[in-house]
Amino acid sequence: MLRHVVLMNWTEAATGEQVAEIARRLRELPAAIPEIRAYHCGDDLGVNPGNANFVVTADFDSVDDYIVYRDHPAHRKVIDELIAPILASRTGAQFSLDG
Repeated sequence: MLRHVVLMNWTEAATGEQVAEIARRLRELPAAIPEIRAYHCGDDLGVNPGNANFVVTADFDSVDDYIVYRDHPAHRKVIDELIAPILASRTGAQFSLDG
């Protein structure tokens, strides 16, 4: 099993409404992509200074399942139409949950 983690920072021009719509649309992805085993996203709570603005975590049974998600048209649509226009920076990583 693997976990995919993405940390994003928004541009200064990003609005709360835009970010809320991104979260709403991302949370719809598990219904469209059965390869997703667990999916969470949300705004940083502001506990520590310097954190990213937003995080996504997703769990998959295999690398192949992650790739299905990565390239899925529903996922790409959220990225291209909603995230990319307000994205200042992004960092991602995938790691094994099996030890």
